[in-house]
Amino acid sequence: MKKRIHSDNAPKAIGPYSQAVMAGDFLYISGQIPLCPVSGQVVGQTAPEQAVQVFKNLEAILKEAGMGFDNAVKTTVLLSDIADFAAVNEVYAQYISGEVLPARAAFAVRDLPKGVKVEIEMVAYKG
Repeated sequence: MKKRIHSDNAPKAIGPYSQAVMAGDFLYISGQIPLCPVSGQVVGQTAPEQAVQVFKNLEAILKEAGMGFDNAVKTTVLLSDIADFAAVNEVYAQYISGEVLPARAAFAVRDLPKGVKVEIEMVAYKG
């Protein structure tokens, strides 16, 4: 069985998709970009500033599902410029820590929605 997960503390989906879907014990969070959940505007100018807002959005969705970052099992980090990898990685490490870190892919893409510099999707396990 699957269930839609929605938090008013994260931006509304800007297309035909859910913020997240709970399927069994797994939560699949759609890629989050640095949008303010209230204004819908991009937060931050630099990739690290934007990454902080992305993690706030992820955290709100995880909380809605009764989880936290320690439940993350897989992340995908999309960057508009691979040169931002180290700086975004520093922000990432402030939110994702522990003995068992999630598997991760990180790569540069040509463009991201709304011209942002970073997008992160996540899979979490509630086990």
